[in-house]
Amino acid sequence: MGDMTFNTAAGTVAERKLLILYLNTGTEAEPVWSAIGKRVEDSSMEYDWGEESKTDIFGINYTTMKKPTITQTFDPCELDAGDLAQQKIWNLAVKDQDAAALANQDLLVVHCYAGASESSVFAERYKSCMVKPSGLGGSANIGMPIDVTFGGERETGTAAVSNGTVTFTATTAA
Repeated sequence: MGDMTFNTAAGTVAERKLLILYLNTGTEAEPVWSAIGKRVEDSSMEYDWGEESKTDIFGINYTTMKKPTITQTFDPCELDAGDLAQQKIWNLAVKDQDAAALANQDLLVVHCYAGASESSVFAERYKSCMVKPSGLGGSANIGMPIDVTFGGERETGTAAVSNGTVTFTATTAA
């Protein structure tokens, strides 16, 4: 896959709603991609590159980096019966307290602002992610803040989003 371009109009910035994280609420063979973050006002992916700088005996600085550890937090993430991702996470965390399943979730990041067209945008799939609620409650509404750590093999490709249905097509394996 060559370099991507932004598919937004020149002179305008990409809107936040064009970067969407989806949880697989189906199966690996037949994924159903459900958006995470409904009702969340602000969320961003944080990249920790594990950089390290050293100065050699001649006073020259060198810096190294690793592949990033990527995390994302969704807060307050208020409970909504129409949110399939949230229902799956609630069942695994609150009802079952299944830590192993929570640490092995299939996620798809869809970059709707980057790609050839709206039907062919850049996407990355991570099949072994930790999706962890960090609380449950609130003052007026019940919220369930969610912390995500991306993990497993990274698969890149394209996604098509049509009428709420997301289809991922892999082009490379990590």
